[in-house]
Amino acid sequence: MTTYHLRSASPAKTRSDVVVVGAEQSGKDVRLAAGAEDVTEAYGRKLRPLLSTLGFGGKPGEVVKLPTNGVISSPLLVIVGLGEDPGHVALRRAAGVASRSISNASSVALALPADTPERVRAVAEGFDLGAYTFTAYKHNGAKGSKDKGANTVALLSPIARQQAAVTAMDEALLVAEAVRDARDWVNVPAADLRPPEFADAVTAAGKKLGRGVKVQVKVFDEKSLAELGCGGILGVGRGSSAPPRMVELTYEPADAVAHLALVGKGITYDSGGLSIKPASGMTTMKCDMAGAAAVVQATFAIAKLGLPIKVSAFAPMAENMVSGSAMRPGDVITQYGGTTIEVMNTDAEGRLILADAIVRATESKPDVIIDVATLTGHMVIALGDRVAGVLGSDEVVGAVLAAGDSAGEGLWPMPIPDAIVDRVKSSKIADLLQHDGIRWGGGLFAAAYLREFTAGLPWAHLDIAGTAFNTGGPYGHVTSGGTGFAVATLVDYARSLVDA
Repeated sequence: MTTYHLRSASPAKTRSDVVVVGAEQSGKDVRLAAGAEDVTEAYGRKLRPLLSTLGFGGKPGEVVKLPTNGVISSPLLVIVGLGEDPGHVALRRAAGVASRSISNASSVALALPADTPERVRAVAEGFDLGAYTFTAYKHNGAKGSKDKGANTVALLSPIARQQAAVTAMDEALLVAEAVRDARDWVNVPAADLRPPEFADAVTAAGKKLGRGVKVQVKVFDEKSLAELGCGGILGVGRGSSAPPRMVELTYEPADAVAHLALVGKGITYDSGGLSIKPASGMTTMKCDMAGAAAVVQATFAIAKLGLPIKVSAFAPMAENMVSGSAMRPGDVITQYGGTTIEVMNTDAEGRLILADAIVRATESKPDVIIDVATLTGHMVIALGDRVAGVLGSDEVVGAVLAAGDSAGEGLWPMPIPDAIVDRVKSSKIADLLQHDGIRWGGGLFAAAYLREFTAGLPWAHLDIAGTAFNTGGPYGHVTSGGTGFAVATLVDYARSLVDA
């Protein structure tokens, strides 16, 4: 396990195994960024031609390693590109790149720009998350994630002795831990994390939060769900041999200034049901529970931070499988609360389990509801795999976008046009139509459907279908596999409620 320290030492004089500095682009020139002044002075005029010879231009994602030969006290200098006029997002990503560029080093000193609490947070989060690996199924691998890198990391900052900087680093590492834990759940093969096992994992995690951190965890099994009348969760889950679950979490500090409800989609595996997916579309469907993982871990992080925000979280869990008992296209189900639904596509199952949970959320009388779901391929087509869509009440969407910016997660607002609402209400035999087969605006249709269950409360929907799972190589602080997307954004949104 890596231990982090905040120090004000000189990067040129530290005896860490590795020193990491940043480089900025300035026109065609490259210069070391703030925090590396002593290193620049130690190398003098020979640094720029050396970097030019190595072909290093300071672009984001670029990295170069230099044996120092005694020029500075550390034997190895790692320089990461920050681009032009880098902000906290560039710093977070560069720190992640640096963490993966270091091997066989016991100690690392980070001399990236860290002259504000926001930058301290970005560097600490980025470095910690960039080092994430999932080794549970590797030979001799430890269960869960395992650090790939140093035992000790010193974050060098001119404000190291200020309490705001210390708090920023401590909170950054706490949020990073929550993101790591969400990544772990998403990365577990679906056969080992079916709804009952996922519910058990959440319960176990809730018991390990630490002294003084109280989050109530309640699990509803298939019998309880039937008694409640959760037709969406039961309908989706009835094709599987593993029965569905719903987990409800409550964090209620005595000094709460607001009440936030979080809802997360927990489809532990999505075959598409009878509207079966092609084989190529199933390979990553263990990630279809990433929304539930995000809201659960965000709730735990909010509790650990001690934020004066009441949080009610709802994680409906089901496995969408093919069998003789599976839900059929053309069936009519009744959502929790009594709304009848004509089901036209069993591969549009997420909105059905979310609707049950959203109605449950409204009954807790929150000030605002946010749901998070790997909901539609349409949103991936619209925004790609590094930006999530946000839809809902204007004021909540704006606040979520601001939270995503401070958390370093890409979000983009999308509309819910009136014409889409008309499509949702176009069923001839039920109250609402679950899916209409029209190719255009499917992500907007799904959001319009969910809004029907929010009881008019302030609400936002995060469609993280593209961002929840990285099928390619790592970039910035985002590693391959589960990304833990939305955890940090939800925590920052909760922080904004405290400051409101």
